[in-house]
Amino acid sequence: MLSNFLAGSVVALSVGRTLAAGVAWAGVNIAGFDFGCDINGACDLSKVVPPLKQYNGNDGAAQMKHFVDNDGLNAFRLPVGWQYLVNNKCGGTLDQDAFTKYDALVKACLDTGAYCIIDIHNYARWDGNIIGQGGPENDQFASLWQQLATNYAKESKVVMGLMNEPHDMPSMTAWATTVQAAVTAIRKAGATTQHILLPGNGYTSAGSFVSSGSATALEKVTNLDGSTDLLIFDVHKYFDSDNSGTHASCVSNYIDNAFKPLASYLTSNKRQALLSEFGGGSSDASCET
Repeated sequence: MLSNFLAGSVVALSVGRTLAAGVAWAGVNIAGFDFGCDINGACDLSKVVPPLKQYNGNDGAAQMKHFVDNDGLNAFRLPVGWQYLVNNKCGGTLDQDAFTKYDALVKACLDTGAYCIIDIHNYARWDGNIIGQGGPENDQFASLWQQLATNYAKESKVVMGLMNEPHDMPSMTAWATTVQAAVTAIRKAGATTQHILLPGNGYTSAGSFVSSGSATALEKVTNLDGSTDLLIFDVHKYFDSDNSGTHASCVSNYIDNAFKPLASYLTSNKRQALLSEFGGGSSDASCET
């Protein structure tokens, strides 16, 4: 059943065992462009720290090269705030200065030969308002993805991570409509060879992806030709008591009550999922087995 999971991301813990287990990708997040964004989809742009040496941040380019060369990683998730990319103009065009900086990170990732995940880190919101459900219009969200897809249409290793951790969504049916608008915009822009990640409700937790109705709603999202090729469910799972990743101790490996049910669903429905965030405490013994 592990073959239904494309990757584990966020921490490089036991990477060798992860790749040996049969997953296709393993990697980490390279954060900085998402700094200042909270779970309400508000982003304080003064807190953004581009993770690139030329912009006075961490040397993300060197980090990615190290992880590829020394640890065998082959995927990097590059979170960024929606507001940052459009200079706080919802529905606006990509800000040239901001996009130039973010694009430098994407290109540094591509230079390693790894898959590079564009992750819009807004929790399905703009300043507290839910996309397509009282907040930004679906067309405004689709416009963002149309512009990004146009820039990376020829880069098959760019992965379109539509949205980080939607939560408390009043309607999964409405959210699936929003996701479909973004997928359609990406494919119409000519980005037809890229994976697209489809996130569900409940912070897209692997433990509730099926039971919450996220899988049922999102399985109806299709490419222009009606297929679901390269449309991958996006899931997260932390091993602490409340699935937040903020505690030192791990309470379970969540195989029986999260990963097995999800893997069973994926197998039955011939779909795949990407575990794009997971983790536990860095040193607690409960997280080391």
